[in-house]
Amino acid sequence: MHAASRQALPPVRLLCLAIAAAGAAPLANAAFIDDSTASLTATNIYLNRDFREGTGQNKREEWGQGFWLDVQSGYTDGSVGFGVDAMGLLGVKLDSGGGRTGTDLLPVQDDGGTPDEFSRLSLTAKVKVSATELRYGSHVPELPVVKASDSRLLPQVFEGGLLTSSELDGLTFTGGRLDKVIDRASTNSEDLLLNSKNRRFAAGIAADHLDLLGFDYDFGQGFSGRYFYAELDDIYRQHFVGLLSKHPLGAGTLSSDVRLMLSDDTGAANAGKVDNRAFNAMLSYGIGSHKFGLGFQDMSGDTGYAYIDGSDPYLVNFVQINDFANADERSWQARYDFSFTNLGLPGLSFMTRYIKGSDAQIAGSDDTGGEWERDIEFKYVVQSGPLKDLYLRLRNASFRSDFARDADENRVIVGYTLPIW
Repeated sequence: MHAASRQALPPVRLLCLAIAAAGAAPLANAAFIDDSTASLTATNIYLNRDFREGTGQNKREEWGQGFWLDVQSGYTDGSVGFGVDAMGLLGVKLDSGGGRTGTDLLPVQDDGGTPDEFSRLSLTAKVKVSATELRYGSHVPELPVVKASDSRLLPQVFEGGLLTSSELDGLTFTGGRLDKVIDRASTNSEDLLLNSKNRRFAAGIAADHLDLLGFDYDFGQGFSGRYFYAELDDIYRQHFVGLLSKHPLGAGTLSSDVRLMLSDDTGAANAGKVDNRAFNAMLSYGIGSHKFGLGFQDMSGDTGYAYIDGSDPYLVNFVQINDFANADERSWQARYDFSFTNLGLPGLSFMTRYIKGSDAQIAGSDDTGGEWERDIEFKYVVQSGPLKDLYLRLRNASFRSDFARDADENRVIVGYTLPIW
């Protein structure tokens, strides 16, 4: 390679070239470089959560800037392809302190303060044979049994190995083991913990690993289905079944999302009894600029819904503040979306939803309680020009409960993803 050509490559791409050259002849690894991609995502978030009652901290308010550099190599040539991905994450404090920490935008230090910045670098090795890929390292999974949270400056990152295979037309298999997690406002790799919201389970229960496997199948004719199984070592096991559909109806489109999760304790049952059946579904109808949705979620069994701490539970009524997943809780959701495109404002949209929960078992007593949440969001996405795809989201939520702290919350989010190559 001539010096002029070498200088034309970005530094990170030169790193990919060096890794490829170390493993085999450059010509045999051309796809490793030519098929590589890199992007930089910048996310700016202001979050204010004001607790309306109860003891303890009465407000959490912080502002920060996040950067996510995502570099993905191609694969070396041959029947077995090798590659490596890198993920660089940086969070920067813009405003915090004064007893306002705890938004999960920034880490909280032992002295109660927050650092000016925090960062981490993650690497993932990958091997591909035909339509089967094995990835070992860092992951941001979006699966029914483990969904990494990405609603702050930096995403939650899981560590371990995941295998995906699409050898059969319409069928995708996923399997693997995850054994560590780095939470959104953290740089530390830690054990997987069971979520203990509202004292549903004992706090601080850790697991050695999460094993999972699942199948996604496209039935055609607007139907697709999913089955997943997961086991959080010596804590719980889960079976998930889901069905998605989307069909034209009249002048609009009718879509449905039906989910069933069956959970019970397993092995040493370190968290005690786990017994939950979570049925939830969302039915939506879109016509023109309007979309109407109705959701239902029912928790049955002796306990609330079990999931990994810090992750997002795969429930239709998991919304901005609450998850409505306490033992015996039944909740309904009414949702409305509107696009301003037909009014001459392409890129601008509005969403509002109201969720009402009842009959929730209050931990530590024989009483039951109710709760509700109302969310509003305006979102604008730039449609053209040098800032095309930059977005602005204004989010507001109010939450009221008979057994948890009432809260009002506002978020202002600005985000943009810049393709580097």
